[in-house]
Amino acid sequence: MVKIRVCAIMKKIIIKSLIITIIVLVIATIGGSFLMLHISLDPYDNRRDTASRLQREFDRYPETIQWFDSIKSVGAFRDTFATLSTGDRLHAYYINNNSKKTAMVLHGWHDCALDYLYLARIYDHILGYNVLMPEFYAHGFSDGSKVRMGWLDRFDMLGWMEMFKTDTMVVHGVSMGGATTMMISGEKIPDGIIDIRFVEDCGYTDVWDEFEYELKKEFGLPAFPLMYTTDWLCRWRYGWGFKEASAINQVKKCKYPMLMIHGGNDKFVPTEMVYRVYDAKPMPKQLWVADSSAHVFSYKDHRDEYIKKIVDFCSE
Repeated sequence: MVKIRVCAIMKKIIIKSLIITIIVLVIATIGGSFLMLHISLDPYDNRRDTASRLQREFDRYPETIQWFDSIKSVGAFRDTFATLSTGDRLHAYYINNNSKKTAMVLHGWHDCALDYLYLARIYDHILGYNVLMPEFYAHGFSDGSKVRMGWLDRFDMLGWMEMFKTDTMVVHGVSMGGATTMMISGEKIPDGIIDIRFVEDCGYTDVWDEFEYELKKEFGLPAFPLMYTTDWLCRWRYGWGFKEASAINQVKKCKYPMLMIHGGNDKFVPTEMVYRVYDAKPMPKQLWVADSSAHVFSYKDHRDEYIKKIVDFCSE
């Protein structure tokens, strides 16, 4: 009788411990999901610190200094704003070259437009294009409290293209901007653009793949359960999910020319991703993997070759 009673007590203790363990795991997972969203989607506090951004740009790419001073001195570099239906305002820089050709340069995650002046210089100084440099929602001087990883941003960028469209346009994005470029490429392009081309530099296949990769690399954690609960939380709070935010699915629908660039030693958006988006994209397409370059450093390591790739692609 005593033995039966002891067994019953032990059974209750085990069940209670299991329940407590499950509750703790659920709370930890939910807390981890909020933390993951905070790390991934909250903008940086210094997003509008243009002085430090410019200094970093000039330190990395001193060739931009004289060019940037020259376009500012003649008033060719200006700010412009667009207002969304929500009332939020988006910011962009615009370089007016009085050309019928325009390049739209898209920055990366937690960056701002000024971080990519080196690309604007290629299109303005070397190719003679107008250059539009939008800042994504929750970046730079644009309104917004949460980053949208390019997915909802693709519609904002199509709006900018409509406002500044010319006969010929090139969309050139890096990192998150590269993913956004691919996301745009699968949508209907504004009427009136005769020649449209896309250049994506080190963009990810989709948001799920990128976050899953970073979760494993930085914390050694598997996708389940944290990725699933964080994805659900993002859908619930912000109206979009990690898997639907897919560059690879968008390029499958793209019929326009695209040049894909990736660093051969990219450990942030792993190099293997570019081979997958390249295989998914119908012709016409080109691929250049820059030897030994880390994330977003293909131009820094291979300036002449990078410029030649862009000039040749735009001239075909």
